[in-house]
Amino acid sequence: MDAANDTEDGDEKIDPIWTSSRTARQIYALGEVEKDISKLLSLAASSISLLTLPQTDALDSPLPQGEERSEQFVLEVSEYFERLDQIHINIRSSLAHIRQSRIAPSAINAPSPNFVPQPAGVGTPSPSSDGAEAEAGEKADSKRGLQEERVNRDAWRGILDALTRLKEARKQERTS
Repeated sequence: MDAANDTEDGDEKIDPIWTSSRTARQIYALGEVEKDISKLLSLAASSISLLTLPQTDALDSPLPQGEERSEQFVLEVSEYFERLDQIHINIRSSLAHIRQSRIAPSAINAPSPNFVPQPAGVGTPSPSSDGAEAEAGEKADSKRGLQEERVNRDAWRGILDALTRLKEARKQERTS
């Protein structure tokens, strides 16, 4: 399924954001799979309705009668299996893309129930405490995301390295 040229009813235009990268096209394709699954369930329901006896149909039922009923059933079941096959291909394609991209499984695992993400993004795990032990500085640090934590860590490492070199330089001055 080509996300750049595929439209639902032929007149719906696709937002260019969905064609901007391979990943965006894959996400769009998964959205289309979701729509296809809805249509698949609808086709299954109408196929089962066509299998019922015509005598059990409601008076205002749009279901065909007689030989038309069998023909309609064949059409609906054919479309059902075509859609099922397309869903299968699209899901396998998306899984192949995930494998090729070497996306870590932890990145696509669902978060735990009642998880509320931090406003700055994914953060580091906080130590379990009842809040009484946390100081004001620790509370502010807990609002940082993972990237901010990494920058903070690297900054402290840089400071430690600079202080260590300064200490070594002063030690060298004293000995000479």
